[in-house]
Amino acid sequence: MLLKQDNLVKHLALYDVVGTAGVAADLSHIDTNAKVTAHTGPKELAAAVADADVIVIPAGVPRKPGMTRDDLFNTNAGIVRDIVDVIAVEAPKAMIAIITNPVNSTVPIASEVMKKHGVYDKRRIFGVTTLDVVRAQAFVAELKGLDATKTVIPVVGGHAGTTIIPLLSQVTPKVNFTEDEIMKLTPKIQDAGTEVVKAKAGAGSATLSMAAAGARFASALVRAIKGDKSVMCAYVASDAVKGVDYFSTPLELGPNGVEKILGVGKVSKFEQSLIDASVEELNKNIKKGVAFVKGN
Repeated sequence: MLLKQDNLVKHLALYDVVGTAGVAADLSHIDTNAKVTAHTGPKELAAAVADADVIVIPAGVPRKPGMTRDDLFNTNAGIVRDIVDVIAVEAPKAMIAIITNPVNSTVPIASEVMKKHGVYDKRRIFGVTTLDVVRAQAFVAELKGLDATKTVIPVVGGHAGTTIIPLLSQVTPKVNFTEDEIMKLTPKIQDAGTEVVKAKAGAGSATLSMAAAGARFASALVRAIKGDKSVMCAYVASDAVKGVDYFSTPLELGPNGVEKILGVGKVSKFEQSLIDASVEELNKNIKKGVAFVKGN
């Protein structure tokens, strides 16, 4: 619905294994210029993605209480692989924004599939970590009495547990945190998704906040294609941190996707320790994704 309200979106193609027709009919009644089409089942996937500029992949099973994002791998890895297999043929130059968890592994899966087809462009494949940024900004704004819409916090690393690293030393506008505040805020941001899963008591994971965050990132990609550059955090193939091939940092987005990787910038000793500690976990997640494609 949020993307239907974006005036730069000309065509919204919806795809799912069931139930897309009703959602498309409902969306099409919103009085904006975006055309809405419905595509259902594997046979219609090619038509859904053909010649798309931006493709958002939120498909997969959600978490239940007690599950980590990595627990979703066995189901969701195959879903992402199969979708990207079709994208590689029908829309090889599309910007691919991956929401499907575990993002730390599904982004490498998408990259390996595109490599198999000989159409890999690392600038065009993104793991959407915007929800971590949105949460960090909301929590800090509430704690410090700031305007949440004008609070900016880079969140780097990955998109699971301790690999989610909010750079509280880089908050704009500049604010000071006590050590106690940092030690409470950091795990609160890292575990925010689990909090929602527990609150929903088995009825799913974050959907409303994820929709807002996903739409924000997709809209930024659409604007970047049109030449309106912006800076967003996302998990991409990156050399920003030594010893790991994928990492989320602020990126400059442009017509070709990632125009510039801006890196982690100046960080505190505590933040550097979190970055260093995340490398081992991220490498495990990345290797798992790469091995899945190479072994199937």
